[in-house]
Amino acid sequence: MVLVTGIDIGSLTAKIVVLELKEDTLDKRFSQIQKVGYSPTSIAQNLIKNAENEIDGQKLDYIISTGYGRQLVESADKTITEITCHAVGAYYSDPTIHTIIDIGGQDSKVIRVNDQGQVQDFEMNDKCSAGSGRFLEVMADALEVSIEEFGSLGLNSTTPSKISSTCTVFAESEVISRINQGANRTDIVAGIHESIVNKIVALASRVGTEPEISLTGGVALNPAVRTLLEREFETKLQIPKEPQMNGALGAAILASKYYTK
Repeated sequence: MVLVTGIDIGSLTAKIVVLELKEDTLDKRFSQIQKVGYSPTSIAQNLIKNAENEIDGQKLDYIISTGYGRQLVESADKTITEITCHAVGAYYSDPTIHTIIDIGGQDSKVIRVNDQGQVQDFEMNDKCSAGSGRFLEVMADALEVSIEEFGSLGLNSTTPSKISSTCTVFAESEVISRINQGANRTDIVAGIHESIVNKIVALASRVGTEPEISLTGGVALNPAVRTLLEREFETKLQIPKEPQMNGALGAAILASKYYTK
């Protein structure tokens, strides 16, 4: 049994996907996500250990790491950028995809691919830009709303409050100011979601979007972000079954191509 593995060490979470390589087919054997703590290296080791334990102690044959902390995965056979891995993962899930919007913990990226899933162009936001999952977490905390209900609440307003700051720190101050002015919490939440979507749309305009469009990353599970993006792009977004695992999946698929007996 040949096991190929992708590990995506992001800014907030680490993900692993293990696939069994059977001639020309790939079968998923294990996946897991954990929060990244002080030591991404230890988290990666723990994910590998969990995978091997789950698959009857079978050693992982080839590992590709990706994401911010890809260089910290000591047992990786190869490292590949998250842009390439996200493109491969999304294309594998749906070969009709030509644009990938990935909203991660600390950054967002828009990737355009050709008919073969090869990267043609991409753009990423800067690390201070209020267009990421962490931005939503900070805003939810400021408004004393759980992140699980934050997205649903963002759909319930007809008069969203305008949030104009491009930095998470300043945006939080702006939100607190809206609270002190007596603005409705639902309107503030809706305004926050409009703010993040506007930044994604601006990012996409520099790359150019072509259907079909895939939305990946943990924020793909947020119904307000998804609905607003579909409204802006006037199309239904394609969302993988496990959107937050897309980078790790792409890395595992690439591992199957690099592996040699």
